[in-house]
Amino acid sequence: MAQNLFIGSLAYATTDDTLKAFFEQIGEVSSARVITDRDSGRSKGFGFVEYTDEANNQKAIDQLDGKELDGRAISVGLARPKEDRPKRDFDGGNRGNGGGDSFRQRSW
Repeated sequence: MAQNLFIGSLAYATTDDTLKAFFEQIGEVSSARVITDRDSGRSKGFGFVEYTDEANNQKAIDQLDGKELDGRAISVGLARPKEDRPKRDFDGGNRGNGGGDSFRQRSW
């Protein structure tokens, strides 16, 4: 699996196309995604870029980290693989209230 770049501090106006165009100054980009909020569709301020040639990853980090894109200084680094991210602890709504019902019993 190819190594992606994590791009942080993106302007809300940045699109997949402008992100791709910006990173193509280093080399051929196979994919560029700005992550958006599922409900509002608004950018979350970060995205991912994947080069067809992984050798371009380090060049992009060296040359584009801290550069301005759409009026904001962006951060560029290697993305962590999915399995390295900490798991979010969703316990299905059971918050330790014993019965799982919505009425919380007082403990005194």
